Amino acid sequence: MPATPRMLVIGANATGMSAASHARRLRTPEELEIVVLERGDFTSYSSCGIPYWIAGDVEDVDDLVVRTPRQHRERGLDVRLRTEATALDAESRRVRLRSTVPAGGGAPREEWLGYDHLVLATGARPLRPPLPGIDAPGVHGVQTLDEGRALLRALERAESEVPSGRRRAVVIGAGYIGVEMAEALIRRGYDVTVLDQAGEPMTTLDPDMGRLVHEAMEGMGIATVTGARVASVRLGDDGRARAVETGDGTAYPADVVVLGLGVRPETTLAEEAGLPLGDEGGLLTDLAQRVRGHHDIWAGGDCVEVLDLVAGRTRHAALGTHANKHGQIIGANIGGGYATFPGVVGTAVSKVCDLEIARTGLLEAQAADLGLRYVTVTVEATSRAGYFPGAAPMRVKMTAERGTGRLLGVQIVGREGAGKRVDVAAVALTAGLTVEQMTALDLGYAPPFGPVWDPVLVAARKAARAVRAAADG
Repeated sequence: MPATPRMLVIGANATGMSAASHARRLRTPEELEIVVLERGDFTSYSSCGIPYWIAGDVEDVDDLVVRTPRQHRERGLDVRLRTEATALDAESRRVRLRSTVPAGGGAPREEWLGYDHLVLATGARPLRPPLPGIDAPGVHGVQTLDEGRALLRALERAESEVPSGRRRAVVIGAGYIGVEMAEALIRRGYDVTVLDQAGEPMTTLDPDMGRLVHEAMEGMGIATVTGARVASVRLGDDGRARAVETGDGTAYPADVVVLGLGVRPETTLAEEAGLPLGDEGGLLTDLAQRVRGHHDIWAGGDCVEVLDLVAGRTRHAALGTHANKHGQIIGANIGGGYATFPGVVGTAVSKVCDLEIARTGLLEAQAADLGLRYVTVTVEATSRAGYFPGAAPMRVKMTAERGTGRLLGVQIVGREGAGKRVDVAAVALTAGLTVEQMTALDLGYAPPFGPVWDPVLVAARKAARAVRAAADG
């Protein structure tokens, strides 16, 4: 009697567990054995929620866990915690495993495990530049719940040792994670300094929009130093991080240091096995999330590159939304169905205190790199009808292609109600609408929700005029 086919999943978060769970819904244990490897202690959790856990909005780590290992096992999944995949032999269809904490204690146990279907859901790794002191105690990443828990313990230690009003934190990097962690730390009563090498924070925005974020951070009491090249982390007599030094010799004292430099695809295992990688280091797959050139290996989430529908080329887009969709698609395909992932338009939203930050599509620099001719417009608007209580300002920047008028990108920075307006632009980008077509969109209106002309439509009208003016010129 032939052995039951085995689906082997490496990584037990969004993509991995979505793939395993969906495949299980389609195939019984007698039809498909599913083994999931996880080198940490948690499954199916929200890493995006870590800054809010640190800030105190989320009370307990368990609140960030959607489904525990026990719950997955009850659904017929063989989940193996603290088990790391150390080598992949694609030709022989097997993976070498190392159990870091074997049952009963003793030395780590290694073995080879074969597969019929392999799912690579290895995620991304935080950027940690090779600087003196960067690996010292007191320097923390926030990519996993284990890292978040370690940071929280370090903060609680500092709060017990350092008098209130004198606690200092340095955040290295001013991207999404950097600004969110800056907010979390300032809410905990720390003096926060953010160091970033770029000219303005949030390089996912154009510099003029990033400047708005910079001004807001400074207004909230977050010292934001741009153009700062970090040279080292200084240690105290106890061997812990005590300051961050920049290239100009300035030292910024710190009781805790947080890395917010972004992430890169975790593809070490795949690269060593000779699997295809893209220009940004992510695995390359077809639309069904099958690794190119390998019919029995699948990949999704933060370890892959996806098709950018606006740019027409692959890019790394590390977001939980895509990761969960990839898992559903992989599970459907392994389970006997068929599904595809068409691509992304680059939508992201974040906040720092009460400032909402959103973007979708291309930045000006990206459009220029692609050789596109474009126009940009910026409008000032409000989140509600101007006369309605609580109306807050927002700025919308829109980029459109010269000649065709095709929407290329939108950025929004403002207070309450600003961020989610980017979804209208994301749909327009996906549909390939022109800015002229956008002006006729039938959006919901009432004074508590927006002015009679929604800010995105106001920007579209202005962009349409700019496209026509460029053509006349």
